[in-house]
Amino acid sequence: MRGTGARAHPDCVTWHGGLRRAPSENAAEPERASGGRAPDELSLVLAQAVVSAIEYADGYAGGIYLRSRNSQLLRLAVLAGLPNPLFRPWSRMHVNRPFPVAEAYTSGRPVLLANAEEAMSRFPQLTAGLPFPFGSLYLPVTDGRERFGVLVVLRPATPGQPVPYTDCRGLQQIARHLGTELAGLAREGARVVWDEEPVPVQLPFTTTSPVRIGHFAWDIDTGAVEADDELCRILGTDPARFPGTIDALTALLAPEEAYGLRTLARGTGHAGGPVVRRMRLRGPDGRTSLLELAGRRTGPSGEVPDSRLDGFLVDLGAGPVHTEAADRLPRGIFSLDRLGRITYVNQPAEKLLGRARAELVGQVLWEVLPWFGHRSYGDHHRAALLAREPVHFLARRSADDWLSVSFYPGHDGVTAALCATEQPAHAPETGLGFLDEEAAGVYRPVALAIALTEAVTARQVSAVVTQELLPAFGGRQLAIYLLSERHLYLAWETGFPKGFLDRFDGVGLDAELPGVQTLTTGRPIFFESMQRLAMAYPGVPLDADIGARAFLPLIASGRPVGSCILGFDQPRGFTPEERTVLTALAGLIAQALQRARRYDSEAALARGLQNALLPHRLPVLDHVDTAARYLPGTQGMDIGGDWYDVIETGQGLALVIGDVQGHGVAAAATMGQLRSAVRAFALSGHDPQEVVSGTNRLLIDLDPGQIASCCYIVLEPATGVTRAVRAGHPQPLLRRPDGAAEVLDLPGGIVLGVTPDAAYPVSTLRLAPGSVLALFTDGLVEQAGVDIDVGIERLRGTVEAAVAPTLSEMADRVIREARQEPDRPDDIALLLAARRSHP
Repeated sequence: MRGTGARAHPDCVTWHGGLRRAPSENAAEPERASGGRAPDELSLVLAQAVVSAIEYADGYAGGIYLRSRNSQLLRLAVLAGLPNPLFRPWSRMHVNRPFPVAEAYTSGRPVLLANAEEAMSRFPQLTAGLPFPFGSLYLPVTDGRERFGVLVVLRPATPGQPVPYTDCRGLQQIARHLGTELAGLAREGARVVWDEEPVPVQLPFTTTSPVRIGHFAWDIDTGAVEADDELCRILGTDPARFPGTIDALTALLAPEEAYGLRTLARGTGHAGGPVVRRMRLRGPDGRTSLLELAGRRTGPSGEVPDSRLDGFLVDLGAGPVHTEAADRLPRGIFSLDRLGRITYVNQPAEKLLGRARAELVGQVLWEVLPWFGHRSYGDHHRAALLAREPVHFLARRSADDWLSVSFYPGHDGVTAALCATEQPAHAPETGLGFLDEEAAGVYRPVALAIALTEAVTARQVSAVVTQELLPAFGGRQLAIYLLSERHLYLAWETGFPKGFLDRFDGVGLDAELPGVQTLTTGRPIFFESMQRLAMAYPGVPLDADIGARAFLPLIASGRPVGSCILGFDQPRGFTPEERTVLTALAGLIAQALQRARRYDSEAALARGLQNALLPHRLPVLDHVDTAARYLPGTQGMDIGGDWYDVIETGQGLALVIGDVQGHGVAAAATMGQLRSAVRAFALSGHDPQEVVSGTNRLLIDLDPGQIASCCYIVLEPATGVTRAVRAGHPQPLLRRPDGAAEVLDLPGGIVLGVTPDAAYPVSTLRLAPGSVLALFTDGLVEQAGVDIDVGIERLRGTVEAAVAPTLSEMADRVIREARQEPDRPDDIALLLAARRSHP
């Protein structure tokens, strides 16, 4: 751990269901956290996990995203070491967006970003909103196949140095322990989902100066607490009325302090030997106190384990800085903890801030000084907390008072230095505070602009607008109409009453409707309320009595594309800045939709070509059953060069599978040529080696530089004798009559299209009755960041376990279970051939 010279090994972090709150009729309920949630077992388990992960990885902040009731949405459940309001725009995460949290959740693999450069290259939308140099680690929290969420750790950037393997392994172990703990809670009936605001957690401090004042003893098993009189007085309660429970003790603390205390106790009480831990607590009067907690859960050999924790509370007064020394400095100084609370203020700072020290210490900066809530100051605060480098900026306290502010961050918080300054020649704008919902979403339009460049189809463009644009401006309804032959047709809608928009589908450009006129005039139209909309367009049907509407023209390069409608549940105004941003974003949406239309046309052509080239039915024979499946990729062009075929030849039944490099129309066209060539060679009576060699030479003549893999097998149905040739293609699988499956070891030649003299050896084997031969393309077994042997072994296990009444049902099961990834960069082809036991 930081400050101790030794790192806590994850094996030393044990996970139990302990520290459950002992029931007590007289115990006071802890004050609820900012999200309205009192400490419970789920939130305490999450808090303990994130603190353990942060300390293990030498981090300074972190959090845990959990699944919510919406299966497509993750929500930040716990945030440690950072103030919630500053990071509200990132508290909700769609599972299909290109962010590291979503990738870790959907893929089930860690995402490790050592520095800002790596984050920019892989996740530009993340760095668009948080353009600061920091490292971040994302670990999926799972238990078997059940996915709960993602553990996140933020730590200093390491330019040029990857994340060490030991760090990844240790954090994965912590995440697995957390998954096991959450699975246990689920089995006990707890609902392991999150739909509230994040729970704030204070991290243990790294430096302290212990002077013991008050003392208490905590029995973890019963929840009983023995506190001396001095400790009760520090916490502002009458010793005679203290009920003697941990719930009563934590009720005297702020919610984040209560979580911090229980989390600290978990780490202390679960350790394998004597441990002393410290953190700062804020008392009822706002003064900071130091807590030192000591305990040993596991007793010496032969003794009963000790469940007692001893605590000492030290009153630190106004803060850790010596008051007189700091008061003599010419500049104002105040300090913040990592949750944004003021921990110290010197006398010059009192004067500059216009508030007394007693009014400031213990309060959240932007709550006690609202002018500090300007969103640009929030950017500077975020930069200090994440980049941990000094930040300097100008701030306006009032109309004529300007301050020069410097933030100096550290592991445990931020120290600020202030001095008065003259008004700059070009004063920065000061408007909405960053705590406002509108300002909290200021980064989402940036994310939308980047995401639109990645969207390919019209449906993807519409989904991006729904997921990024609506939350940015607090909208609830969205409709997109596209222009075709001087009529507007509904292409996408969400949030409107079912069927309400059908009446406007296909309206002509002469209709007196705001969605039409915004396109014909090229000007956006904004209505602050539905009453104003009704006054401007009397007789137009309305879906609600209250709310606001924005109608945006979708125009790309001067050409009309369609119109976009944003709906809001409540009346609201639109600032000039918002109108400008929405109009600009409408142009980007129009360009993306125009590009998507061209893509859709090409994709439709390619899909039609591929559909025409693949066989529509397979031959029906007496001794052999065949079944095939094809799945297009879900990224890019959606089609590729995979193909399969079953051909009745004079030498037997030819089973063919191949894969042309690339995607799109060109790949599909080459695939069609190769399939025709293989079929022609096979029907001409050539043996397997001649078929593949001839196809290889033909590919080189047709398209130099293009390559393809192929597996060609001729099966004699009556005898089961099989002759196989491979050209750089994955080995087939064989499922024997007893159900055991194996990967065949067939010698092969290089891929097609490299050299006309390539040799392709022939392998001979015999299929017993009841055997199943499985041929497939690499899209079924390849996965980014995972060795292909892992995917092949997974497929082998799936084929072995795929017991089905028919071969067709077996093919469906293999495709369904062997390929778990919903987002496929490559297409998939599967061909099964089974020799019947009883012809």
